[in-house]
Amino acid sequence: MLAGLGYALVAAFTILIMTKRMTPLTALIVTPILFGAVALVLSGKGLVDLGPMMIEGVKTLAPTGVMLLFAILFFGLMTDTGLFDPAVAVLVRVVKGDPLKIILGTVVLGALVSLDGDGSTTYIITCAALMPLYQRLGLNRLYLVCLLMLVSGVMNLSPWGGPTARAASALHVDVQDVFLPLIPGMALGLVALLGLAFLFGRSERKRLGVVSIPDAEEFAEVSVSQHPEARRPKLILVNAALVIALLAGLILGVAPLPVMMMIAFAVGLVINYPHIETQKARIAAHAGPALAVASLIFAAGIFTGILQGAGMVEAMSRWVVAAVPAAWGPYMAPITAGLSLPFTFFLSNDAFYFGVLPILAEAGERFGVDKLEIARASLMGQPFHLLSPLVPSTYLLVSLAGVDLADHQKFTAPFAVGVCLVMGTAAVALGAFPLSA
Repeated sequence: MLAGLGYALVAAFTILIMTKRMTPLTALIVTPILFGAVALVLSGKGLVDLGPMMIEGVKTLAPTGVMLLFAILFFGLMTDTGLFDPAVAVLVRVVKGDPLKIILGTVVLGALVSLDGDGSTTYIITCAALMPLYQRLGLNRLYLVCLLMLVSGVMNLSPWGGPTARAASALHVDVQDVFLPLIPGMALGLVALLGLAFLFGRSERKRLGVVSIPDAEEFAEVSVSQHPEARRPKLILVNAALVIALLAGLILGVAPLPVMMMIAFAVGLVINYPHIETQKARIAAHAGPALAVASLIFAAGIFTGILQGAGMVEAMSRWVVAAVPAAWGPYMAPITAGLSLPFTFFLSNDAFYFGVLPILAEAGERFGVDKLEIARASLMGQPFHLLSPLVPSTYLLVSLAGVDLADHQKFTAPFAVGVCLVMGTAAVALGAFPLSA
């Protein structure tokens, strides 16, 4: 009974958000309450038990919600100050009219701007900086959208990017524990993309040659910061030191990530904008994205709290264990990694991570695979996920580049699978998750 209710809950949640009958935020709250109430009544328990389940789930995810809230505010703040402007200007000057350098620069710039974890912002800024060069030289814009999307897919695994936080939230584990072992695989994924960019660039250099652009300086005026009044060019070194200190603290684990994000944001805000009114303006400028992500995580606490507290996850996992051949059980981590490609393509991230992943993790634990390892494996399909027609930012990217979505999907799909394989192989080789239990 509980297994059937659990699968019905996941199906209802998925259908509601896929058909746009509800937003993920409201679906995460409403659907588990309804199905949880039914589960408690049928099992002879009182509805009063729903409250403690929901509070327990919210309390478990609170650190992740706080971390995401302040991460979005911090990296938005650093972008506003103009921290990344000099790097963009230097990059655009260096590439000039060489197709190979321009296409390699696409990966570098995309990775740099993707640090804020927002795919839409990445596409807007990088296309604004690079589209004039691609158009002037007649470069294949499919290369641009392919590389930018794949870079975003790799960099989106950062704790504040979304999928990693969702996976950690769904399984009630520390996002830092999920993310840190993935860093080497992400680095190799970026190396693979630089190699792909080299092949693209060499092909375009052979086709077009190196083009002389006498007025190349005009392209160096492109700015990452979208708020001229908020730029602080005299504080670039101070802000760079703050970002480096934050990343070093993350890797060394000197303090919990939510605490480090809060401190970094507070210090950055006071240093760059000492006046109260200016601080309020900068917070308000990024309040929308921050609230949207943080509220989603807290709503997910209700979903996972009820799913777990009512016993549905355990019952569903038993069904999965019974369905999986015993010989396959120890391989649940690579099976999860493989399933993440089609599942996150046909389902939204919310549906997969909050609906399907807990079942896979519970089944994996029964075969001796730790849920942290299942969480990392579930992230391997993210570069392919961005090809999904369910991802709004992909429409923005193809629109900015003037490319047909179907052409983009057809061209990019094999390279996306390749990047997923590179990251997955690296993750197994470097111990992020095992090939078998």
